[in-house]
Amino acid sequence: MPRMIAVLLCTTIAANVLPAAQAQELNLYSSRHYDTDERLYSDFTELTGITINRIEGNADELIARMDAEGENSPADVFLTVDTVRLARAAGLGLLQPIRSDVLESSIPAYLQDDKNRWFAFSQRARILFYDRDDVKNPPMTYQDLASTEYAGMICIRSSTNVYTQNITAALVAHLGQDAVTDWATAVVGNFARDPQGGDTDQLRGIASGECDIAMSNTYYYARALRKGDSTMTQEDLAGIGWVFPNQNDTGAHMNISGGGVAAHAPNRENAITFLEYLASPQAQNYFSSGNDEYPAVPGVGLAPSVAALGIFRPDTISLADIANNVDAAVDVLNAAGWE
Repeated sequence: MPRMIAVLLCTTIAANVLPAAQAQELNLYSSRHYDTDERLYSDFTELTGITINRIEGNADELIARMDAEGENSPADVFLTVDTVRLARAAGLGLLQPIRSDVLESSIPAYLQDDKNRWFAFSQRARILFYDRDDVKNPPMTYQDLASTEYAGMICIRSSTNVYTQNITAALVAHLGQDAVTDWATAVVGNFARDPQGGDTDQLRGIASGECDIAMSNTYYYARALRKGDSTMTQEDLAGIGWVFPNQNDTGAHMNISGGGVAAHAPNRENAITFLEYLASPQAQNYFSSGNDEYPAVPGVGLAPSVAALGIFRPDTISLADIANNVDAAVDVLNAAGWE
C-alpha cells in the first residue's frame, strides 16, 4: 500500500474508533501564527470529522496558562515553533509521553524528544545571508562570524530570542561552553548595530546597507522571494546571497516547529490522531508549499521557493541535546554581553 494512503487510512481509522464522547473535538494550544495553517486544520477536520478548537498566543503565555490550569486544562495539543519552548513545556510536566508507530517511524529519531513527549513536524535552516556587492569572502561557518574580517558588519537577533539561544546551544553541544563563550564575545565585537527586530529585519538591514551579514531562518527569505516584501524590492532580494554554514563538518543548524500531547488531554486519542496527521505526506507537503518550511519527514517534496535555496547538509544533532544546553547557552550569551 502506498505510504500516503497508509498514513491517511491509519488516521481515518483512528478517528472512527474513538469513544463517542471524544469523537468530534480537539483543543489546540498553538503559537504558530501563520494564516496558511488554516488549510492544514480544515483538511484535518474534513478528513476525520474532528473539530479543532484553537487557543492561539505567545508560547510562553500558553505554557503559563497550561501550568495554571493544571489537571483541569482543556488543552489536548501544544504546538510551538522552537525547541526551547517544547523542552520547557515537557520539563514542567505539561506534555505526556505517547506511543505512535506512525510518528516514531516517520519522524527521524533526532527530531523527536527522547521520551516521546514531543515531535518536530517542520524545519527551518538557520543560515547566513550577506550583501553580494560588499562581501566577496562570506563566512562559511558559524564560527567564522567571530573573525575580525567581519568587524562592524553583522546584524543579528537579541540574546533573549529563542533562535539565538538554539544556535548557541547547538554550538555548545558541538564545541563546549568555554569555546562558544569566546566565539560569542568576538561576534558581539563584530555587531553593526545592537541586536534588534525579527529575522526579516535582519534581511532588511542588508538591503538598507545598515549591515553586510545577517543570520536568519530560511523561510523568511523564501517567503519574501515568493510573496514579496513591503520594504524590499526584488532587486534588493537579488542582491542578498546566502551560505548554508558548516557544510564540511556539522552541517547547517535547523530550527523546528513541533508539538506534543498535553499532560491532561481530555481528548487524548484525538490528539495523537492530529499529530499523526501532521506527519502525513499531505500535511508535510503543506508545511513547505504553504509556509516555505522544510518537511520533517524525509522524502517529501519541497516548494519551489524552498528548493531554490539549494541542497545542503543539515545538522542532525539530537534536539534533546540542544534542549539540554539551552541554560548553558543563556550563560554564554550573558557572559559575552550579547544584548
